Amino acid sequence: MLFLRGHARLLLGLLLLAACNEPVDDMITPPAPKPEVTTANWNARADSAQTALHQYFWANQYYQQDNLGKTRFHYWWQAHGLDVLLDGYQRTSAQDYITKMQQLQQGAKKQNGNTYLNTFYDDMAWHALANLRAFQVTKDQSYKATALLLWADLKNGWSTSQGGGIAWNKDQLDYKNTPANAPVAILAARLYQLDRNPDDLAWATKIYEWQKKTLVDPTTGAVWDGINRQGNGQIDRDWRFTYNQGVFLGAGLELYHATQQSTYLDDANRTAGYVVNDSQLSPGGILRDEGGMDGGLFKGILVRYLSLLATEPAVPAATRARYVSFLKFNGESLYKQGMRRPQYLFNTSWTTQPGGTVDGSTQLSGVMMFEVMADLQARKLL
Repeated sequence: MLFLRGHARLLLGLLLLAACNEPVDDMITPPAPKPEVTTANWNARADSAQTALHQYFWANQYYQQDNLGKTRFHYWWQAHGLDVLLDGYQRTSAQDYITKMQQLQQGAKKQNGNTYLNTFYDDMAWHALANLRAFQVTKDQSYKATALLLWADLKNGWSTSQGGGIAWNKDQLDYKNTPANAPVAILAARLYQLDRNPDDLAWATKIYEWQKKTLVDPTTGAVWDGINRQGNGQIDRDWRFTYNQGVFLGAGLELYHATQQSTYLDDANRTAGYVVNDSQLSPGGILRDEGGMDGGLFKGILVRYLSLLATEPAVPAATRARYVSFLKFNGESLYKQGMRRPQYLFNTSWTTQPGGTVDGSTQLSGVMMFEVMADLQARKLL
């Protein structure tokens, strides 16, 4: 009995030892905790950007030159200021935006010599566009009256010099460029959609066709800046700005809305595709740094019109997704890299933080980008 009990204990020990050496293949490993995903709140970010714009740049009923108190008045910047206030109002319905719009209109007129008319046709075009939009949003007839006042003067800029087109400047009538013509084509097409005056559509078509024939590369859709700037009849093909691409694709989109002719939408998509893929305009997928002062507004203008194209129902789904992805990539880069916290001040480069001085134009572009992101998020496109 003692032998058997000892043998049994030995056998049990050997079995236990063998069991300890067997690989464990049935152990259940608990899953790694998933990282918490937070959804960007672009509505809140747009609110913060709007607050910073007013805090650092508002001066006696207009937007001043920079955040450090330089109060110089820039006429065409105020038109984009009105557009940005409209963005905020349409997103929030907050009446404070209406009050600021009215104050800005009074301030811009006062600072411009108590008139909305100006020497530069392109600058007047921007004010006409912003006022027309303000009328459509608020139904305040005073905005439409201002838009029509400017429209009447803008038509005087057309001549047969360089084969047609609206002049850039009343003191240089034989120099025609994209910044004057494409926005005026947008204006005329929108006026036609509002009032159905065939004369407005005729103007929109005439200006657009001159612009497309003279200042757009038919193969790539690249938009050149102007012709005869130096009095030699030459086209500034090397002047390729995001701004010019934005206004031309915007003109194509508005003429498509006015006529339902697909060729206009095709033009807009060709130019938009060029912007998204061009290594000079958007190196690494980020819209390039085009400097401060007037250049600070260029990216914001492109973003505004590209977003309108991205939300056009007739744009193919795959194309829309490409535009939205591009806009999102730029918006996130601006938020994460191109903005100074906690002030919400923006840089001319959307990949690096700004220095001490930020121009009002640059800040306006940043607000436009954030408002576009908030709009895309509200449409559930992000």
